[in-house]
Amino acid sequence: MDVAMILLALGLLLAFIMSINLGGNDAANPTSAAVGSGVLSLKRALVLFAIFVFFGAVLQGSMVMKTIGKGIVPEIGVAGAFAIILSANIWIFAATMRGMAISTSHSIICAVIGYGLVEFGLGGINLNVFGTIALSWITSPICSLALGYALYRMISGYAERNNEAKLQKFFRILLIASLCFSAYSFGANDVANATGVYITIASKMGQVTDSVAMIWLAVFGTVGIVVGAFLFGPRVIRTLAFRVTRLDLPTGLAASLSNALVVYLFTTVPYILFGYGLPISTSYASVGAILGASMAARKRLSRNTSAYLFSYWLLTVPANIILSGAIYYIVKGLLG
Repeated sequence: MDVAMILLALGLLLAFIMSINLGGNDAANPTSAAVGSGVLSLKRALVLFAIFVFFGAVLQGSMVMKTIGKGIVPEIGVAGAFAIILSANIWIFAATMRGMAISTSHSIICAVIGYGLVEFGLGGINLNVFGTIALSWITSPICSLALGYALYRMISGYAERNNEAKLQKFFRILLIASLCFSAYSFGANDVANATGVYITIASKMGQVTDSVAMIWLAVFGTVGIVVGAFLFGPRVIRTLAFRVTRLDLPTGLAASLSNALVVYLFTTVPYILFGYGLPISTSYASVGAILGASMAARKRLSRNTSAYLFSYWLLTVPANIILSGAIYYIVKGLLG
């Protein structure tokens, strides 16, 4: 077996581990509002997450896979995919063990940038696509914060005009439905983070079209996401559900609906308009939605938890660019 095949096998193993890390860190995004508001137990929330993330990944995961696999750099070879996946794995696992909800999208895209800078130089980076993605990183949490704030005002206003006790059951049903929708949106947007770099490799190795390769990769990635959600997800779920603020039913519902809508719209609308979905940070959208709903409800926010989250968010960009570039440089040197 030659070195390239060994790297391919190791890279696919790392891609599966990456999907486990992704599930461990990002399962909190669709589930934290339902758990924090007491509507669902953590276990039941994770079961619903597993079901609907699968549908989202298989039915619409290709929208963002295309962006990561072929949009930012001209192509990604076996050694490059290995370096990208390894560096993102290291950072995401470190954050998950600390209970920090970072951006897996930031991690993988910045790892692609690190590889691209070493392999192609700055001129090989598609700055238009990257600029659009970077803009979405800023706008998505702002949109989810504003929407979470507005939705809470609407929900609380509706509750005041009606019998709140009778609305409780209806709100609980809506919150569970929004969890399912959010998990679907997460699957559509984030499965690409674990598997998108392997589109070209999988299609060539399997002698199939890119569309077939993306379905294979979506299923492959989803299995790992579900495993990671059950193994490591509770650490980050508890951070967002209980440590940022105390959620009740109206704030939980507003946050969950806001997160689901923002992630789904950023996945589908750019794909319809430009041909590629935007790999936004579902973590940023989730935290932004919680902050917006909590601000509208005038709930106390934990400054310490928020500060830790923001520090990890800021470090994600340089950490993954440097790690990926360094790993690829070393691997490339070993291959001659």
